[in-house]
Parts: sequence; structure tokens; C-alpha cells
Amino acid sequence: MTRSPGSSPVPRRRLGAHGPDVPVLGLGSWNTWDRMRPADAVALILDALEHGVELFDVAHYDMGPHAENARTDLIFGEAVREAGVAREDWLLCGKLWLWEYPRKGFAEQLDVALDRIGTHRADLVVVGDFFGELPIPAVVADVAEQIAAGRFTAWGVNNWSARDVWTARRFAAAEGLTPPTFAQLKYSPARRAVAEGAPFAELFADGLALQASDVLEGGILAGNLHPQRKIGADPGNLRDRIREVYPKLAHAAAEFDATPAQLAIAFCLTHPAVATVLFGASRMSQWHDNLKALDLVTKHGTTLRDSLADIWVDADIIDPAASGT
Repeated sequence: MTRSPGSSPVPRRRLGAHGPDVPVLGLGSWNTWDRMRPADAVALILDALEHGVELFDVAHYDMGPHAENARTDLIFGEAVREAGVAREDWLLCGKLWLWEYPRKGFAEQLDVALDRIGTHRADLVVVGDFFGELPIPAVVADVAEQIAAGRFTAWGVNNWSARDVWTARRFAAAEGLTPPTFAQLKYSPARRAVAEGAPFAELFADGLALQASDVLEGGILAGNLHPQRKIGADPGNLRDRIREVYPKLAHAAAEFDATPAQLAIAFCLTHPAVATVLFGASRMSQWHDNLKALDLVTKHGTTLRDSLADIWVDADIIDPAASGT
């Protein structure tokens, strides 16, 4: 899709020292595209591209806690083809799962995931999640093999500890391989401890970028306090506390003449390491509403954070798995 230089209203940031420039907003896919009519999905994709938001996080959910036979990736592939968008005009951020690694290797996973979307390559991948110990050097080497094969060019991690990210980056540097360039972490005005903690601050200072995900807590911070659909995991069992502080978020948003969702997204964009904020949108009105978060950042900047100081529910939680360099 051809645009005039500078025509995009959505700013861009570098996705870490080894990543591409990306729009500060990206569209996620979990339980999103399968909640839309096909024509609406096509229209939303085209509108996102017109606004300069060409980053789509699309995964094949088929193992571990996500063994749910989801069709969201198939639906996205059909919609982007129906939209008639050239492959070079959108960025695909895929996922490589570690639940069954190395029994299910990365080449095999990519073959299936890319075929379901209908493309031969991704642009980025996120590697995660996992329980227990992980052979990190093997993961880094296997990722490098897929990069060498032209399957994608940059990668990040999903909910790894800071210690494990350091291990991956140091091994990659020693071996001349591509290191993880971003961390996809749960981050919201209510859930901040990992993304704003000292261990990851050191990584961000070292050039790692933050990709904020689950910023609306499955819709809770948008006002849907008891979502009926499946939503993301809840580390620390914080969701009841997040529901309790939602009225404070709504009050603060009203003070800015904004919606709670807009304020939550804008808050995440004020983190200095955030390169992009991911959220799902299953209606055009929701998409347009969330876009207005950019106006809040432009008008109020980091002062937004002051209004939300008392809704941080995990401020007293220290995750030992997140520490260690």
C-alpha cells in the first residue's frame, strides 16, 4: 500500500537495537479475528494500514495451555488476502512455542503456522512460553537457523525472566548470532512489576525493547469486568484486585475526557522502553476509539502516569524469577 511520506498519523519506534522500525500500535489476534464478520475483518485491516499500523501479531494456538484448535490465524490470512494487500506492506509477528520444544522444533512449527496464514515468511517471531528449565543456547541456535533460512529477521521473547534473556543475549553475542531484540511482557497501569522492575530496566538500558501485551487485561480495563471469552493467563492471581481498581482508572480517564481503554494504552506508551503496544479490536469503533490514545500521549505525556499511581496492584510483588543478570 503506497502512502505519501509522513502521511501516517501513527508514530514509529525502533523495536530494539536489532529490530525494525514499527508503529507504536500493533494489532493482536488471539480471540479477535474469529469474533468478526469476514467483511469487517477486511475493513479493519485496510483501515489499520491507512493509519500506518501494519504490524499484526498472529499465532497458531495449538499446544500447551493454548491447545484450543483456534482458527484466528486462518481467518486473518483469508482477510488479508481478500483485502488485496501486498505482502511487503504488512509486518507479521508470529510465535514459536516452547511447550513441547524440542520435540516440536521451530522449522516444523513455522511450516504449519505460515501455511495457515498463507505466507512463506514472518518478519518477527516471539519465542515463548515455557515451564521449568530451558536449553537457552539451543533455542538461540535454532532461532538463528531459521533466520539464516530467511523465515524471519528479528525475534523476541514472551514472558521470559530477565535472567534468561541475559543468558540468550550473551550467548548470541559470543557466537555471533542474532540476539532477542524485544520482550513481549504483560504490562498495564495495574500490572507493572515486571516491566518496570530493576532486572528488566537493565536489559532495556542494554538496548532491549518492550512490546506491551494484554494491556487491557482481557477487556477488564476497558470496562468488561467479567469477560465471557477466554483471556490471557493471570500471573500472581491479580485479576480480582484489578477489577477493584477499575473505577479509579475510569475516574482518571474521565478527568482527561478519555475512555479507560485509551488511558490504559496511553499509559503503556509512556514507558521509555516501549516500542509498540499490542491490543485486539473486534469492531471498527473499538479500533478508532483506541487510536485516540495517541492524542492523550501527545497532550499529556508522562503526566498521565501520575494520575494512575494508586491503581498499581502488584507494586508489592517481587518476582524472583524475573531477577538476576
